[in-house]
Amino acid sequence: MNIIDKIIGWFNPEAGATREAWRQIMEEQRRNYDAGNGSRLNANWRVFNQSAEYTDRYSRDTVRARARDLERNSDIANSLIGPFVRNVVGKGLILQADTPSEKLNGEIEKLWKTWCKKRNCDVTGTQSLNQMLRMAVRRKKVDGGVLFAKRYTKGGVLPFKLQLFEVDELDASQMAPKHKGNRVIGGIEYDQYNAPAGYWIRQYSLDGMSITEPVFLPAADVIFYFSKRRPSQLREMSDMAQTITRIRDANEFMTAFSVKQRIEACFGIAIKRALPTAGIGRPGTTTVGGKQTYDGKTLSPGMMLEMNPGDEIQNINPQGQSTDASAYVKLMLRMIGAGQGLSYEATSRDMSQCTYSSARQGLIEDGMTYAEEDELLAEILDEIYETFIISAVLAGAVSIPDFWNRKDEYFRHSFEKPPKDWIDPSKEATATKIALMTGQKTFKQIAAENGADWRKQIDDICEVLDYAREEHGVDLGGVILGQKKSDGLYEDEPAESAPPPGGGQIPAVPPDGGQNPEPDGDGDTDGEAGEE
Repeated sequence: MNIIDKIIGWFNPEAGATREAWRQIMEEQRRNYDAGNGSRLNANWRVFNQSAEYTDRYSRDTVRARARDLERNSDIANSLIGPFVRNVVGKGLILQADTPSEKLNGEIEKLWKTWCKKRNCDVTGTQSLNQMLRMAVRRKKVDGGVLFAKRYTKGGVLPFKLQLFEVDELDASQMAPKHKGNRVIGGIEYDQYNAPAGYWIRQYSLDGMSITEPVFLPAADVIFYFSKRRPSQLREMSDMAQTITRIRDANEFMTAFSVKQRIEACFGIAIKRALPTAGIGRPGTTTVGGKQTYDGKTLSPGMMLEMNPGDEIQNINPQGQSTDASAYVKLMLRMIGAGQGLSYEATSRDMSQCTYSSARQGLIEDGMTYAEEDELLAEILDEIYETFIISAVLAGAVSIPDFWNRKDEYFRHSFEKPPKDWIDPSKEATATKIALMTGQKTFKQIAAENGADWRKQIDDICEVLDYAREEHGVDLGGVILGQKKSDGLYEDEPAESAPPPGGGQIPAVPPDGGQNPEPDGDGDTDGEAGEE
């Protein structure tokens, strides 16, 4: 109520009340969104609009710690994390160099395969590149992110290795920037455009205790792997933040239900005495062994318990059936999976209600979730690969005379994932064949989907065909490619369907002027021609 309403209400209470009533009506009309009103149902829903960093900084560490606790102790959490890591990284990613030189492509791919071994790519020498990627994806899912640091050290095939840092190692207490004009927030130094200029990393001893001042790493030597969901977001937030409470609820329910089932299965026989052991009017006597106490008593299968006089046991039987528990757990798993963009089948391994179509649709939807992570991981690998190529050129591992003038051409590459197992191989193969024949896909695309190099695949096919023909005189064209010998697979063999000499059609009348022989019932021809 403003000052004018107060003055009017002082002199004319009725008019003041009318103005206030109309004011409330107009305010209700202006509330066009149910989610924005302050009704009874939303009375306890208190929210604030703040920057992403201000919103996250006070919950980031707690959410990460709880996610790690679930990772250590929850089977439901690991049923979510494990499939995600396996589908994003799987058996690893296959490099396909795409430089102008085919010979150079082979040399780079061979060198990359050697460098990816743990003794060459990891400063600790304990993990291969694929293992580091799996751990990075896992840590991003649980912790929210991870940092790749480029290290230029001796040893290995190249003077370039990687070192992983957990987000905990970002020194959030660091306030003074290394460069004038920059700001340090959450252990990351930012320039005037809020772009990372460097990272302040805590230094730990092997027992985990902080021992020295933090070390500054330039942003050019660090790759921060995390998902940015708001423009004002500066640091990571656990990818499991949306589902942590539901995972914990499901775990608590399963624990309680398991205890209930164990108790119900352990009930035996309880004996109640009808009369006291001491006679009426006589001094009380105790039974042999004294009075029975129940302190520390636990239930065990088939137990028998003798009770004291006057004692009785009451069975506490909570309402609810096992079927209700099963339905509840399925619902929770569906919601947990949906919160992470995954299907119920992907997180629960329950395929009892799946058909081919539903399973295929689930894989497509799950694949879109994995594709988003594949995109982020591809950016990490692209930067690692470019540094790898530069290191290889500087170290003389590969010879590229015009590299510095045509770097973009020599950086071209792709990473292909190994093929996934088919649900129905025959249907998948038929779909691939149709897509190839109708031009919807090329042989190159199909080979990439199967995790193979299309050039090498063609070379392998030709090698098999040539070997079978030259060494054993066997034509495998129809077996491998579905071609007939008449299709002219080999240049030195005329096609069987070629027209006769003269270039015309096959004459209807034989050269001797006779009639065309008619086939008999056995498919043979009658007459002299047939006999010959």
